[in-house]
Amino acid sequence: MTEALAGGQNRCGLVAILGAPNAGKSTLLNRLVGSKISIVTPKVQTTRARVLGIVMRGATQIVFVDTPGIFAPKRRLERAMVQAAWRGAGDADVILLLVDAKQGLDSDTRRIIAGLASGGRRAVVALNKIDLVHRPRLLDLAQAVAATGVASRVFMIAGATGDGTDDLLNYLAAALPEGPWLFPPDQASDIPLRQLAAEITREKLFLRLRQELPYALTVETESWEDFTDGSVKINQVIYLHRDSHKPIVLGRGGQAIKAVREVAQAELAAMFERPVHLFLFVKVRPDWLEDPERYRGIGLDFTD
Repeated sequence: MTEALAGGQNRCGLVAILGAPNAGKSTLLNRLVGSKISIVTPKVQTTRARVLGIVMRGATQIVFVDTPGIFAPKRRLERAMVQAAWRGAGDADVILLLVDAKQGLDSDTRRIIAGLASGGRRAVVALNKIDLVHRPRLLDLAQAVAATGVASRVFMIAGATGDGTDDLLNYLAAALPEGPWLFPPDQASDIPLRQLAAEITREKLFLRLRQELPYALTVETESWEDFTDGSVKINQVIYLHRDSHKPIVLGRGGQAIKAVREVAQAELAAMFERPVHLFLFVKVRPDWLEDPERYRGIGLDFTD
């Protein structure tokens, strides 16, 4: 547990992490927090709702808001995700714009910069994945970012390895206002365990099925039962949009869903430090993308 510095003034504030899909926001948040609170997959638009990650830096509590990637939305779910991202930015004391150094200033990133500029907001910019890009290109990208006029400071980091993240954390901690902490100093996130368990299963589905997996699915923890021996029984439902998606998720002879259950159960047991008995059920709900209750369940607003 990190205590407040003797004689020092506590600081606390919200830092919203913005970026294009797959810029590495969730990987960076997990690295900064020191534990897994946001799922990570190669599939774009994995993060759907805002996730809070809490980091102590001396007497400063940094509350990171991991937002969905900002892109040009087409469907209702995508519009709700983008709205959640901009709402997180509006509430923040500091905006951290994460730029994939491999992709540079692509159309999605330029759209975010334009949105910040139109709102009169500036951002701390972190060029991520610098371990994958040659230095001359990094310098050119840093100059291009500075030329946009929205960057108050530019950092070069690698969220996957932690390179450069200490300097970034120190800067963010000093930039936050004085004030009381919002959470206990040993708390890593505000995400409920039932929701985190559902997200872990969704991650394993993405990793197992890759491009075969229909994007329009959601996982909900239906029941959670604690036993006197310390173990827990978790029943989850995987909701699909179409009947044709069910064979993809189940796999031949149920092998795909069995493999997903095994890896999700193992990770949850390690995460919760207790035996976990995970049971998965697959249901087709054609209207879930138009169901306000499903949106509330994953922390999104149901809007037109």
